[in-house]
Amino acid sequence: MIRRKPGRPLFLAMALMMLFSATVRSQTKPVRQVININNDWQFKKDANRRDAALTDLKWKSVTIPHTWNNQDIQDGNGFYAGDASYQKELLAAADWKGKRVFMRFEGVGSVARLYVNDRYIGEHKGSYSAFVFDISYALKYGEKNKIEVKVNNEEREDVIPINNRLFPIYGGIYRPVALIITNNVNIAVTDFASPGVYITQQDVSAKSAGIKVKVKLENKSEAAAAKLSLSTSIYDATGKMVKQTSEKILVSRQGEQLFNQQLTMSDPHLWQGIKDPYLYQLVVRLADEKGIIDEVTQPLGLRKFEMKPGKGFYLNDQPYRLLGVCRHQDKQDEGNALSNAQHAADLEDIKEMGTTSIRFAHYQQSEYLYSKCDSMGFVIWAEIPFVNAVSTKEAGNAQSQLRELIRQNYNHPSIYVWGLHNEVYGKTPDDYTAVLTRDLDDISKTEDPDRYTVSVSGYGEMDRPTNLNADIQGMNRYYGWYEGKIGDLEQWVSGLEQKFPDYRMVLSEYGTEANIAQQEEVSRESGNPSGQVWPEAYQQKFHEIQWGIIEKHPYISASYVWNMFDFAVPPANGGSVPARNMKGLVTFDRKVKKDAFYWYKANWNPEPMVYIAGRRFIKRTNPKTTVTVYSNTGTPTLMVNGKKVTGVKKGTTSVHYIFENVKLQKGKNKVEAVAGKTNLKDQVDWSLI
Repeated sequence: MIRRKPGRPLFLAMALMMLFSATVRSQTKPVRQVININNDWQFKKDANRRDAALTDLKWKSVTIPHTWNNQDIQDGNGFYAGDASYQKELLAAADWKGKRVFMRFEGVGSVARLYVNDRYIGEHKGSYSAFVFDISYALKYGEKNKIEVKVNNEEREDVIPINNRLFPIYGGIYRPVALIITNNVNIAVTDFASPGVYITQQDVSAKSAGIKVKVKLENKSEAAAAKLSLSTSIYDATGKMVKQTSEKILVSRQGEQLFNQQLTMSDPHLWQGIKDPYLYQLVVRLADEKGIIDEVTQPLGLRKFEMKPGKGFYLNDQPYRLLGVCRHQDKQDEGNALSNAQHAADLEDIKEMGTTSIRFAHYQQSEYLYSKCDSMGFVIWAEIPFVNAVSTKEAGNAQSQLRELIRQNYNHPSIYVWGLHNEVYGKTPDDYTAVLTRDLDDISKTEDPDRYTVSVSGYGEMDRPTNLNADIQGMNRYYGWYEGKIGDLEQWVSGLEQKFPDYRMVLSEYGTEANIAQQEEVSRESGNPSGQVWPEAYQQKFHEIQWGIIEKHPYISASYVWNMFDFAVPPANGGSVPARNMKGLVTFDRKVKKDAFYWYKANWNPEPMVYIAGRRFIKRTNPKTTVTVYSNTGTPTLMVNGKKVTGVKKGTTSVHYIFENVKLQKGKNKVEAVAGKTNLKDQVDWSLI
């Protein structure tokens, strides 16, 4: 329902007075309380699971975020997947009575059932999205209340992802938990755990930007209709209010109420990605005659995204290369229960490399992470975990998880595309998988018609039966690893350019494994994914060749290295490390950045650098070797044991320098590279044995 703004001057004056009074009250005491309740939880595994150790069947104190799989998943398929319980005593303040009290979980893996004072409140299915329950009527105010969350992380055919084959389903309350306390007339909290405010950008340019704000309101008061003022205010980065609109509204008790407000900004400061991620703040306030009764703040980054077939990605009508990596959220010995500081550290590693885009694969990730991407300027691909396999029982859950993903993250300016599926297939264009993908695309268009959708195939053909059901076709290609040779990527992309020039296509994954403990000189053109030797030098060569190909083909509108960080895969058993995918450019513990990391940093990050590859291969047996140097500040000078090496040749890109037949002496060898006007230097020590 859309209410029109009255045109009477008297109303405008009254609305402004109400807004002034509301602003004063807002500055003294928040009208919406958000209380973190992450401490003082008790946890135990369920006694009906025979594979749980006896010590795990006793209550123990934990702090949220928490997962019970932070260690055992690293050992492989024997990890604990089953039932567990969390309990907490919650003192409900006496002055909460008469208000609305919600309990919001940002992520629980993967099926959660909430009980308050032994009363069943509700269930949520899915490990990666937030969910909210209204617990107002179950609480005893002025007393302690028993909160219990029963959690299960077993594979289920009706909950995506339906298995642990590509990444593990960690168990636990692994993201923060909070109480939200509002007045009885409030901006909606239970709308798929969204902020209840949806910002749509219209005709954005350097001259002007239209901003439409949809607000969902609920009235649980005793009044049949509440007479209120609804305002939207926009503040710049200094906190100065630059735009505002307000109107008088009636909010009925019958059902959820929708209201739209429209604003236009002249000469807006645009959100320009990495180079200038400028953010406004948009604040929606609901006020009565006494002042503000509810308030929600959302980020506002004004920008225009466009992906032009065959030409690439455009940001605010200018070409903008999407230099991308994929990111899994888990970490060695931590599992997926990461702190905000750990999420931020991951983003700093990604930023150091010069990355401009991130594919958060294959599921919704931390809210804090998306917010940081807004402020850091990354262009984001967000997706649901419809991945790897199909049961034909997951449609409802996939649709629900997509709605959660979109509504909860609708206002993040960094997100340009919603991912519908990854590597799920069908035999005909009208089978279950293709139809479900079309349904998901329709949901996305209905929820958010202004963003792209993408689906991903693990095959290299455009015309496969399940393809072309989204705006963008993603393809995962692993030439030189699962098939063919490294350089076969060139023939593949050239063929698509010729046959499908008017299609939007992204290289959604490419990469190869590397164990930094395994070092050798490599000249081969293909790897062995089922083997136990995955030398780092092969990953280095792989990315040198494949980025050299990708860089020359703007037809690939975006490319995403798989993966930024090594991650856990329970059934994996290769590279002499169990349960590990080592395609990361950084190790699972985040302690070592592999040579391939610095390859991309040299190509993507304009900050001057020089780097000698192969630095961990410290014990060598070949007296003649090839030395590879990455320099984005001109041709480097190479010195070995104080003597200058001549005969440098260029590699696959402008930062790639190769010195062949470099002689090493018995024992220790000092290898130095110097480049640039400021004589940037890198040094390694190798021993010839």
